[in-house]
Formats: sequence, structure tokens, C-alpha cells
Amino acid sequence: MFTSISNRRSAGLVAAALVAVILAGCGKEAARPAQAVPVKAIQVAKQDATVTYEYVGQVIAKNEVQIRARVSGNIVAKMVEGGATVTAGQPLFQIDRRQYEAALLTAQATLAQSEATLANSRLDTIRYEKLAAQQAIARQALDTQRTAEAQNTAVVAANRARVQSAANDLDDTLVVAPFAGRIDVKDPAVGSYVAAGTTVLATISNVDPVFVQFSMSESEYLKFTRRGEAGSPEQWGKNLRLLLSDGSKYQLPGQIEQIDRGLSTDTGTLTMKAAFPNPQKLLIPGMFARVVAEGEVRAGALLVPERAVQEMLGKTFVTVVGQGDKAEQKAVRMGPKVGIMWIVEEGLAEGDRVVVEGFAKAPPGTPLQVAMITPEDLKTAAKQ
Repeated sequence: MFTSISNRRSAGLVAAALVAVILAGCGKEAARPAQAVPVKAIQVAKQDATVTYEYVGQVIAKNEVQIRARVSGNIVAKMVEGGATVTAGQPLFQIDRRQYEAALLTAQATLAQSEATLANSRLDTIRYEKLAAQQAIARQALDTQRTAEAQNTAVVAANRARVQSAANDLDDTLVVAPFAGRIDVKDPAVGSYVAAGTTVLATISNVDPVFVQFSMSESEYLKFTRRGEAGSPEQWGKNLRLLLSDGSKYQLPGQIEQIDRGLSTDTGTLTMKAAFPNPQKLLIPGMFARVVAEGEVRAGALLVPERAVQEMLGKTFVTVVGQGDKAEQKAVRMGPKVGIMWIVEEGLAEGDRVVVEGFAKAPPGTPLQVAMITPEDLKTAAKQ
């Protein structure tokens, strides 16, 4: 019995020892320090920055017109295909001209007949004037003859107008481009009947230059116009830039050419049109692009990369490298953007290290393995 009790005590001691070992192991596991998260950060520095403003714009043709038939008839020839680029005066369509040729010949014959009648009438007037001078005829007869000559003169003028009209109709059977541009792809086929003034044969848009239409708020317009010597749209609207929908920059600058007469009653914005040269025909009507205008110069601005700013519930935050290289989140108030950078109005100080990459894996208090980068590194990455 004594042996049994001793065995039970030995087993209890062994079990206690095992529990102690396990607990000790768990304690070591819990005490192991968290692994540092690798991040990239940039140091906040003060510098002068030119503020840029961006507006959503749409490319529209500077000139666009629907080409309608001026005479009725069947299309007998088509000189261009839909979507073609044409020059001013280039033939596009030929409408059947036979009936208009016949109408012109008829009008010319009628004119010739009336001119012969007028010539006879003038000779009679000369004879009547001589007879009246000799008092061989009554004065009334001369007056009647002069009236007849005037009527024949009017008939000749009317017939000349009919000839001109018939000639114009014949010329209008050949439809030409009113200006250089590109036509749409909805052109009618050969054999189609077109009605004068009704049928749209094609829509032509000029392609160089083009307009980019955009709108700005009242406050932004006032901000631009209060910039001293550069206050007029003719000045600050001279060097506009475009960012295309794929993020690429359009290389040629544009300038404002048209400003609406007033603010829109629906949106409270002012519509503007900026002209951009388009020699490579890259810009086509209907495309969307962002118009970039240079604003005021901010002296000693604090800039952070736009990609480092986190937005949540209408508030903005950045993750900074805090004491002991641990992640710390700061609320910031942002100002206008400057390219890929963003001006910080409140929340940061010069020298702060702002996390640019990796902050999503680094909640507040997380140890950080920091790799510092420069603004030049950001520009290189943005180009790539």
C-alpha cells in the first residue's frame, strides 16, 4: 500500500513538471517581440509649390456641321467612305443631275426668248420716240410702248434669276466638304434618295484643333481672376495641360478661347472651352480628359505624396514613423494638389516621416522596418 501511494505521488510530480514546461514554453512564445513590417517612407520638407487645379473635360469638335442635300434626287456616286478625313471643298457625293441640267437648259432658252422680245421692244420705243417728236403719233402710244419695254425688261431680269437658280441647283448636285475634318460613318449608300433640306448626308467635324469643354466653380473662377497681372482668363488660361483617361499626359498645351456668358443656373459653374492643337489626330470628339490649370504659388508648403493619404468617413489620415520606429496614425487637413503631391494644411511638421508604401499592414503601434525614399523616386515610379 505504501508503494502504491509513492507511485501516485511520483506520477503527480511528473505531471506537474510537464505542465510547468508547457506553461514556460507558452510564456516564451507570448514574450517573443512582434516582427517589424517593411515600409517605404518619405521625409516631409518645406518647399515652394505651384498649385494645380484639375477639371473633368470632354473633347468636342471646334466646328461641326450636318451636311444636308440642297436638292432632291438619288445619289449616283459616293467619293469618300465613312470615317474618312477630308479637305475643304473635297467632293463627297454626287446626286443625279439630269433633271437639273434639263431645267437649266429650259431656263436659258426662256431667257433668250425674253431677251429677243426686249430687244424688239427697245427698237419699237426708239421708233415711237421719233414719231412722237414729229407729232405723227399720239403721246399715249409712246407711253404705252415705254411701259411694254419696262415689262419686257422685268421679264428678262426674272428669267436671268431663274437661270441662276437652275445653275445653282445643278452645282448643288455635287456635295462638297465645307471645311477640313472627318466625316462620320453613317453616310448613305449609292442609290439612296435624298430630300432637299431634310436628308443628312454626313456629319463633319474638324479635327485640328479641337475644343475641350470643362466647368469651374464660382469660387475657383474668382480665385483665378484675382491673381494680379495674370487675373484674366487670357493670361492664366494660356498654358493648360491635358491628362488623358489612361493617365498619360498630352504633350501639347492649350488655351481658353471661349467662356460662357454666365454661371449655369443648374450647377452654379462656369463653362469654358479650351483649344488644343491636334496634329496627330489623337484627340477625337467624345473623349474625356482632365484639364490641368496652374494656380497660385504656395511658399514653404508641406507636401506629401497623394498615395500616402488615407481617407475614411470624410476624414484624412497619414501613417507616420513615430518614436521607436513604430507606426503612428495622424489626422491631417489637406489642401490643393500639386501633381502627384498633396499640400498638408494641418497635422504634420517639417521632418516627419510619412509612410508611402506598406501602411495597410502597419496599424498603430506596429514596429516598422523603414526604407527612406526621395521625391525623385516617386516621380520615377509614377512615370513607370
